[in-house]
Amino acid sequence: MAVHRITASVCLVAGLISIGPSPALSEESQAESVLIDQSTLPDATELKGQRPRVDSSAVAPAADALPPSLAPLVAPPSLGLPDKPTQVRIRELRPLTLEEVLQVAEVNSPTLKAAASQVDQSKSSLRAAIAAWYPTVDLSASGLPEYFNSYSYRNPDFVRNGLNENYGREWEANASIQVRWDLINPARVPQIAAARDRFEQARNSYFIALRDLRLNAATAYFDLQEADEGVRIGQDSVKASLVSLRDARARYNAGVNTKLEVLEAETQLARDRNILTTNLGRQDLSRRTLARVLDLPQDITPTAATPARPLGLWEPSLQESIVAAYNYREELDRLILDISVNNSEANASLAAVQPVLSFVNSTTTFRTEGQTNQTSRADIDMGDFTYGLQNSTALTASWRLFDGGRAQATYRQSKQAAEESRFNFATTRDQIRNEVEEGFIALRTAMQNIETTSSEVLSSRESLRLSQLRVQAGVSTQREVVDNQRDLTQAETRYARAIRDYNTNLARLQRRTGLDALVACNAVSLPATKPEADQQPIPIEPTPLKSACPFVATAGSSVTQTEISPVQPLW
Repeated sequence: MAVHRITASVCLVAGLISIGPSPALSEESQAESVLIDQSTLPDATELKGQRPRVDSSAVAPAADALPPSLAPLVAPPSLGLPDKPTQVRIRELRPLTLEEVLQVAEVNSPTLKAAASQVDQSKSSLRAAIAAWYPTVDLSASGLPEYFNSYSYRNPDFVRNGLNENYGREWEANASIQVRWDLINPARVPQIAAARDRFEQARNSYFIALRDLRLNAATAYFDLQEADEGVRIGQDSVKASLVSLRDARARYNAGVNTKLEVLEAETQLARDRNILTTNLGRQDLSRRTLARVLDLPQDITPTAATPARPLGLWEPSLQESIVAAYNYREELDRLILDISVNNSEANASLAAVQPVLSFVNSTTTFRTEGQTNQTSRADIDMGDFTYGLQNSTALTASWRLFDGGRAQATYRQSKQAAEESRFNFATTRDQIRNEVEEGFIALRTAMQNIETTSSEVLSSRESLRLSQLRVQAGVSTQREVVDNQRDLTQAETRYARAIRDYNTNLARLQRRTGLDALVACNAVSLPATKPEADQQPIPIEPTPLKSACPFVATAGSSVTQTEISPVQPLW
């Protein structure tokens, strides 16, 4: 790790919050330290309104399209399912910056698309509820047309004129149009109000999903950066171990040191190779985790285009962060809307025992052709026709006078649900403050860890250099080099973890407070040329992937290869 990267991170110390003893409080401070009467706190419905509306300007809108440079990263079809190994084989490693990761996530994320679909569904439901203000028009027809063919026979003993057979044949068409308009409907207004509040809740859920998506994408990117740093640390450790092993063998062949120092160097090399192998696996998992969050094409794996570095300083104080979280968190608005929805449903339930007044207009027309009650089929004249038109207008009323108390019980249930939402509001309010405080304290801890671990890396690196010089001078042993090299590897790992924790907690604070303004660290002036290496580069030979079973036999002192039984399948 270059020294300038560590020096750049120390600028974070300027943002540390003083945790030492505070000076004596002034009279004004002492007045402010008096406990506040909690009953005087403003009501949430007074601050946000009985039915708060979403402030879309509080959240940066999501990207809806990718630039041409990122066009190949468009998500596959939602129902796309690979059925061949070649379709899921990785063909490209695509370096991405944090800004590109957030942009791709906003465009590709199926979770965000599902939240947007729920907003559209709620909007359609609201439009359906508003339709209750409009009249309904119903058209019905019993025949278009309808054909009748009849024949009847009666006992001749009971017929006076001897005509005991009747024939009939007719064509008939009937149509009716009814217009109904509820002039008074007590359930209409609360139902529309509840639908409008559910629409606002869906919009709140969308912005919550958008903020969570940005946090998850940034967190996955920070994890990948840490994994990349771990691979670099593992590679540097292996290179240093190879140099130490080469020097130890050279001194052993020259008769300067013992076989023990060669074995210690070999042991350290094995440990460093193990660290490198573990970090390579973490890197692969972090890349695929980021690919899942971004919903990338099946044959592309993302990589981190920028190294890990602190994003900036958090300028607001803890108290300002808590108040900002109360103002911008959609979870509180959604609970207030829950109260409004339950109150509207309570009013709608009472409408079941309230009168409904409607205006009804019905128009009916009919036409028939043909005749009935003829003595023979030949006597039927199809030119005979009849048609008519009827229209009726009325005011109708319905009122359920008694329902066994069902409406009142439903009303009480909705009011009790509104009271439950108030309790949930208090729980969520306390949870939001706890989250902000946890993030703020964790951010402060990460700041301090960056300072301490950066100092540890510098001192460990210098200790390793001095120990190597001591060994070359013959005044120390290989054990000192091995110990200092291990300390350097652990210090660099802790430094990388501290930067990851700092950036992650910074992103969480942005998510939990809605505040996006950061104070950037001063840029470090870097040389234009790459510094020369202190020694010739040592290539890292790839380690072949072997079976684990032979090493089980050789690692144990009392188990031989022939004593290892074959592993039984699990299924």
